[in-house]
Parts: sequence; C-alpha cells; structure tokens
Amino acid sequence: MEPAGSAAVFAALGDETRLGLVSRLRDEGPMSIAKLTAGFDITRQAITKHLRVMEEAGLVRSTQQGRESIWQLEQKRLAEARRYLQVISAQWDGALGRLKSFVER
Repeated sequence: MEPAGSAAVFAALGDETRLGLVSRLRDEGPMSIAKLTAGFDITRQAITKHLRVMEEAGLVRSTQQGRESIWQLEQKRLAEARRYLQVISAQWDGALGRLKSFVER
C-alpha cells in the first residue's frame, strides 16, 4: 500500500462511526443500510455518507440485491492497511533499538 493510498484508508477509519460500521460488517457480514443503521443514533442518509467515504477509500463495496444495496468489507484493503501498519511498526522498533543502543553506549 502506498502512503497516499494509506492516507485515505486511515482517514476513513479515523471516524468513530465508520469504525463502528467496519466492526459491525466484520462481525455480522454483509448487510443493508437498514440493518447497518440499527443501533446507531444517526440517519440512514448519514450512514450512507459514511459508507461512501469508506467506499472511496476501498474499504467497503456494495452490491444490489433487488431494491437494496448490500454492503460488505473489502478484506484485501484491510489486509493491506494491516501490512502497512506492520511495516511502520517494524521501522519504529528498529529506530527505538538504535536509539537504545546509542544511549547505552
């Protein structure tokens, strides 16, 4: 995952409602806006706006089933984000290890 692409993903995940939607889709699988809205204290229109932000970042996609849009997570994009965080974590671990060695000398 490129840094520019990562920024969109992490910006999309930087919202409490969107994180809740990701968790819900992860735990319960694909679902409609009506089902996604249940349990949230916001309107369907607001949920739709959040889903569109996540869709633009590649985190979710929708398919039509009759008159409903069914939303689901894009597992590949989440896996890419996880790998990117692991790379950053390894870089920090390396930097902290070098700092520790320098300080202890």
